[in-house]
Parts: sequence; C-alpha cells; structure tokens
Amino acid sequence: MKMNRLGRTDTLVSELCLGSMTWGTQNTFDEASEQIAYALANGVNFIDTAEMYPTTPLTEETLGETENIIGQWFAKTGRRNEVVIATKVTGNGKAWMYGGQDITPEKIRVSVDRSLKRLQTDRIDLYQLHWPNRGSYHFRQNWSFDATSQNTEAVLENIHAVLLELDAQVKAGKLLHIGLSNESCWGTSQFLSIAKAHNLPRVVSIQNEYNLMNRLYDLDLAELSHHENVGLLAFSPLGAGMLTGKYSDGAMPKGSRRTMNMNLGGRYTDASEPVCDKYVNLAREHGVDPAQMALAFCTSRPFMASAIIGATTMEQLKTNVEAVQLSLSDELKADIQELYRLHPIPM
Repeated sequence: MKMNRLGRTDTLVSELCLGSMTWGTQNTFDEASEQIAYALANGVNFIDTAEMYPTTPLTEETLGETENIIGQWFAKTGRRNEVVIATKVTGNGKAWMYGGQDITPEKIRVSVDRSLKRLQTDRIDLYQLHWPNRGSYHFRQNWSFDATSQNTEAVLENIHAVLLELDAQVKAGKLLHIGLSNESCWGTSQFLSIAKAHNLPRVVSIQNEYNLMNRLYDLDLAELSHHENVGLLAFSPLGAGMLTGKYSDGAMPKGSRRTMNMNLGGRYTDASEPVCDKYVNLAREHGVDPAQMALAFCTSRPFMASAIIGATTMEQLKTNVEAVQLSLSDELKADIQELYRLHPIPM
C-alpha cells in the first residue's frame, strides 16, 4: 500500500482510506470491526468519519453512532495509535443535526469535545470542516451555484475566527491537522492566505467528491493542490457504487444504497446511467474489475492524497483494497480519456 504525505506535514496516510458512513445503520459494530481489522492488515492506516454519521440513512436517532462504534473499537482493541483518524464538524443544516448552526469557534469547541468523547481518544489526527457556511457547489449544486449573494467580508472574518479556534485546539493537543471538505478553490485559497498571514494552522487536505464521472477537481483545485501541497481526499470514488456495475440495467441489489435513496444523491439519472455503463463495459473489455479500475484511476491522479472506500460487505471491501495492485495500461488510460471528453460531467 502506497503511503502519501498529508500536506507539508510528516503524517503519512495510505492511498486508500476506510470510509465509515454505513457503520451504525447498514453495518453493526462487529461488521465494522471486521472491516477495520482487514483494512489495517492490508496496509490501510486511515479511517474517515464525521460527527453526523451514519448517513445511510441520516436520522436523528443514529446521529453520532459511527464515531461511537470507532471509539468502542479503539477501547476494545487498544490499537488507536495504528490509525490516522479523521472526522468532521457539521455545518449549517437540519435543526436536529447539532442545532443546524454555522461553523463558528463556539461550534468547534463543542464539537471537538463531543467527537473526542465518542471516539474515546485524546486527539483527532485530521479535523475537517464538513462544508462551508456560505454554501457549496458540490452534491449536484454546481448546476445552480451562484456566489453573488456571498458577503466577502463576513466570509473572511469567519475563516479567520475559525482558524484562531482551530489553532487553540491544536495547541491544546486535541487536534493534529486541519482540512476542508466540499470546498472551492477560492475558499481553500482564503484559508491558506489567512493562515499564512497570521501564523495559524495550514490546511493539509480537501475532501471533495471525485470519480470517473465527476472530475470537477481536475482544473483549478488540481492546480492549487500542486502548488500548495494540499491533497485531495476523494469521497465517492465509485460514484456511490454506480461504477462497480451493480446498478447496471436498473438493478437494485437488496440492502444497497439505492434501496434507501433511489437517485443516490442525484448521481443516478437518465443522463448518468448510460455513461456509467460505458465505464463498466470499458473495464470489462480490458479484463479488469470495474470497481478496481475506478479506484486505480483515482489513486493514479497526481493530486490524490487518499481515496475513501466504503463497503457494506467484506467481499466489497476486499475488491476495493485489492485495487492498489492494478496499474492501468496506457491503452486503458486513453480509452478513459476518450470517454471523459465525450461525457465530462454526466451527473
């Protein structure tokens, strides 16, 4: 398993990160424990979670249960120091989701302590802001995104205040590094410039969606990653399971995410389904597993710090982890690029 450096730090993370958002709904503690043990045994040292998980489905009753499960595993096994643990502070949204409030210094103070307690640890290795207060173009919001209502002065004041609080949390030993999620190039640049101007913690990563059918990161953010050493943590590298081929021809496997969310958060549409099938068929034409091709593509990108894999079964997890053994041929890369030019943003 290849290891990548988080930003300009000495922290190394595996090129695949174990996602956890099904733990507490689709997966039990025992199943999550089996996943963690297998991942660690096969070179994965990185687990990503969030205070709002699980999300399959997201409910008030299960809020925070994923962090609880990870904390129980740490307490049971004593293997906390073998894991780089990443979690996130939830931003504005549903009132029952931690008050639905913006990310503020006060919110961070409460959420950090709450996550530490659930995770049964004294530190969080990577603390991420789940989405910006001002809004985001991610999760299919790119089709209607409009930044003209944003108040630049208020945004920059909030970033400075948040960085001051994160600095205090780092100095208290509760956080090691900080990252962003569902962010833009401009937003990330502001965090970097304000941190530099005031000697505050530097962003080490951005967790955004990235896969064969969603390559928004390839442009401005890829350039930022290169020059600023801020790597991508790609979520949904399999397009919520679409790129495995399990939903081909309208299939609806029992217990799959589509049984709970028919359009997979706007990913599964009349426009995206045939393009997905083209990628799945392309993998099979080249004699490779579709899921492994999708993951190998992600990990081959020069800006990738880690691709976040999620699984509800051990069979799925093993397939995903074994993707690190696949090297895409030049011919397959060319065929992927040809498909991309024809269908750049189908979801």
